[in-house]
Amino acid sequence: MTLASVVIVGAGQAGFQVAASLRQEGFDGRITLIGDEPGLPYQRPPLSKAYLLGKIQATNLLFRPADFYTTQRIELLHDQATAIDRLNRRVILASGAAVSYDHLVLATGAHNRPLPVPGAELPQVFGIKTKADADSLAPLAKEARNVVVIGAGFIGLEFAAVAAALGANVHVLELGERPMARAVSREMSELFRQAHEAWGVHFDFRQGLSRIDGDNGNVCAVQTGDGRALPADLVVFGIGVIPNAQLATEAGLDIENGIKVDASLLTSDPQISAVGDVASFPCLQNNELHTRLESVQNAIDQARAVAARLMGKPAPYSALPWFWTDQGNLKLQIAGLSHGYDSTVVLGSVEEHQASVLCFRNDRLVAVESCNRMGDHMAARKILARAPKLTAVEAATDGFDLKAWEAANRD
Repeated sequence: MTLASVVIVGAGQAGFQVAASLRQEGFDGRITLIGDEPGLPYQRPPLSKAYLLGKIQATNLLFRPADFYTTQRIELLHDQATAIDRLNRRVILASGAAVSYDHLVLATGAHNRPLPVPGAELPQVFGIKTKADADSLAPLAKEARNVVVIGAGFIGLEFAAVAAALGANVHVLELGERPMARAVSREMSELFRQAHEAWGVHFDFRQGLSRIDGDNGNVCAVQTGDGRALPADLVVFGIGVIPNAQLATEAGLDIENGIKVDASLLTSDPQISAVGDVASFPCLQNNELHTRLESVQNAIDQARAVAARLMGKPAPYSALPWFWTDQGNLKLQIAGLSHGYDSTVVLGSVEEHQASVLCFRNDRLVAVESCNRMGDHMAARKILARAPKLTAVEAATDGFDLKAWEAANRD
């Protein structure tokens, strides 16, 4: 069948990239990009940091200006997909319209896990997921004196750094025992804990939240799991996300912590692909276990892989995962997946906030976490993209330089 029409549900990073890459690959058919937010598609990572601080404007968030969609013949629909009619290959929209497809790409992303406590509905309680969230939060963040952050993951700590820079008293509650525990090593957690505490952020680890108190409809305090009351006029939470798989579930597609896809990113329906935060794929770097990754890199690379396949260039998805977070004057960049690591080697200085942590599993390098060491990160991506031969013993030798090792071991 000649591919004449591609419909993409979700206008975030992955969805936009599928549309752009199809045109780059030479696709000449109809492309329909369906997004349920107003305005042009935009990038989300700056929302919890640079955009909140006013360092960049709304126009800087856009992937492309309006004329891009016109010149590239990408039809942008502001509507919500409510159902997939697989038999007739149509997407049903909330407006009542239906859009036909030859191939459908689901890039529906994920939504914030809700805060399951009394008081979470108060107007000064925020999760940061959309531009509308950030636009509502920004003026309150500038005025807040006592900020409580729920969750010490990337989003929570990015906002904690912003709030501290704006002069607020910042208190972070985290159920785990250290910052970013699910994402980084103990050594890197310690580096970020020290830095945040130097900025005035206070941490409460192994600590939950029982409720948020209000006074005349406004947040005034939070009650911790151990019964303490913390003053608060603003609460921001980041306790994980839930993949937006309902559309796929109702359409009868296979689900496994997201929309289950094969190595080519095809769902259980060969006319439907899934990409980005919602896709659960056999990850080469995770022993081919079905894995869902929430990163810009994964969204872009999966989108490009699907576009290439649709244009007759299929290949198993095998891109190296990498991630980043900016917190204050710290840039953390992670290459690879550290799941199950059993030893580490630290390069540089944790105390000086310039360090790389090399994570090994069975003496095989599986991930490198770099704070303010861009050169190490770039070298790590090259090393991990091929079968890495670096051992922990070699990395631990005096004067070891990751960049120099990479340059000397490229063959």
